[in-house]
Amino acid sequence: MTTAALFIILFGCMFLGMPISIALGLSSVVTILFFSPDSLASVALKFFENLSEHYTLLAIPFFILSSAFLSTGGVARRLIRFAISVVGMVRGGLAMASVLASMLFAAVSGSSPATVAAIGSIVIAGMVRAGYPERFAVGVISNAGTLGILIPPSIVMLVYAAATEVSAARMFMAGFIPGIIMGLMLMVAIYIAARVKNLPAQPWAGFREVFVSAFAASGGIFLIIIVLGAIYGGIASPTEAAAVSAFYAYCVSIFGYRDIGPMKGVPWRRPDEPLATAAMRNVGGMGVALVRSAGDPDVHRVILDASKVAIMLLFIIANAMLFAHVLTTERIPHLIAEAIIGWGLPAWGFLIVLNVILILAGDFMEPSAILLIMAPILLPIAVQLGIDPVHLGIIMVVNMEIGMVTPPVGLNLFVAAGITGRSLLWVLRAALPWAGILVLFLILITYVPEISLFLPEYIDELRGYK
Repeated sequence: MTTAALFIILFGCMFLGMPISIALGLSSVVTILFFSPDSLASVALKFFENLSEHYTLLAIPFFILSSAFLSTGGVARRLIRFAISVVGMVRGGLAMASVLASMLFAAVSGSSPATVAAIGSIVIAGMVRAGYPERFAVGVISNAGTLGILIPPSIVMLVYAAATEVSAARMFMAGFIPGIIMGLMLMVAIYIAARVKNLPAQPWAGFREVFVSAFAASGGIFLIIIVLGAIYGGIASPTEAAAVSAFYAYCVSIFGYRDIGPMKGVPWRRPDEPLATAAMRNVGGMGVALVRSAGDPDVHRVILDASKVAIMLLFIIANAMLFAHVLTTERIPHLIAEAIIGWGLPAWGFLIVLNVILILAGDFMEPSAILLIMAPILLPIAVQLGIDPVHLGIIMVVNMEIGMVTPPVGLNLFVAAGITGRSLLWVLRAALPWAGILVLFLILITYVPEISLFLPEYIDELRGYK
C-alpha cells in the first residue's frame, strides 16, 4: 500500500508537469504523513542529514563555480584553438577538434550541459562557416558534450559516490580511460563520415601554432593536472581539490586571461613597454584588482549564476535522498533485490535489464535524481552477482550520458537548441545518429569491466593497498 501510494503520487505529480525535485519531495512527505509509521518531524532532520553527512556533496558547488569562471573566462576558446592546431589538418578535423576540446573542457567543468554550452557556442558556428552541415555540427557537439559527466571530475560521479558510499576518488580514476576511449570512438566516426561526405580539412598551422596555442590554453590544462593529480596522488580529497579548483579558476579568469573582472582587456605587456615596467605594473594592478573584483559586476554575475545552478542541483539531491529514505524505510530496495535474484538471472542478464531500466529512466528524469533513487536499489543486487560497485557506477554514468541526448529530458538537446535557435525536434534528429556510438560504447563498458577498473586497481597497487 505504501509503495503503491509513493509511486502513484510521484508519477501523478510528474504527469501534471511538476518539477521533478518538488515531485520527489512532495510524494515522500505525503507518503510519510498518511501511509508510513515514520514521523513527519523526521523530514527536516533527514534534509539536514542528507546534506551534512555526505561530505563529498560539498565538492559540487565548488566544481560548478570553477566551471562558471572558466566558461566565462575564455578558457573554452583557448582550448578549441589548441585542439584545432593538433587535429585540424585531418579531414573532418574541425569536428574532431570540437570533440578534443570537449574532452579537455569536461576535465575542468564536470558538467555535460556546461560543456555543450561553452564549446558548442563557439565551434558550431565555426564549423558551419567552414563548410560543415549544421546538422552534422550540432549532432557532434550534443554527443561530445556528454563527456562532461564521464571524464573526471564529474558531478554525477560525486552524486553516485554519495548515494552508495563508494570512493569518489576511485570513481574519478575509473572514468578517465573510458572517457578517452569514448572521445576516440567519436573521432573515428567523424573521420569516416568526413571521408564519405568529403568534408574539409584545415590547413596545417605548424608546430609554432601548436606550442603557442598550448601555452595560451595552459591555464585550463594546468587545472586538470592540479585537480586530478591531487586526487590520484592521494594529496587531496575530491572536495578539497574542488575548492582549490574554484580558487584557481577565479585567479586564472581575472588575473591570468583577464576576460572578466576589473583587469578585463588590460594587456600583460603593451607594445614597446620594457619588461621590468610591465612586471611592476602587473604586480600593482593585481593587488588593486583583487580588491575591486569584490564589487565587479562580471564577477558578481558569475557567482550568482553558479549559485543558482548549485542550489537547484542540491535541492534536487536533497529531495531525491528523502525519496530514497522512504524507499529504504519501506524495504523496497530489498524486496526488489530479492525478486530480481529470484529470477535466477546471470550477471550478464542482469546488466541487460539494468541498462534498459536506466535508459528509460534517463528519458524522463534528471541524472542526479536517478542515481540517488536507483543506485541504492541496484548496488546490493550487483554485489551479490559479483559486479564491482565502481564498475556499476561507470555503467550508470554512461547510461546517464545517453539520457542527456534523448527526449523529453535531454539537457544537451535543450542547450544545443538554445545555441542554434532550432527546434528541439530538429536537434534531436541531428543528435540521434551519433547517439548510436554512445550505445556501442555502453555495451563495451558493460561487458569489459577491465576498461573501468584497470586504473583504480593499478593506482591501488602503486599505493600498496593490494
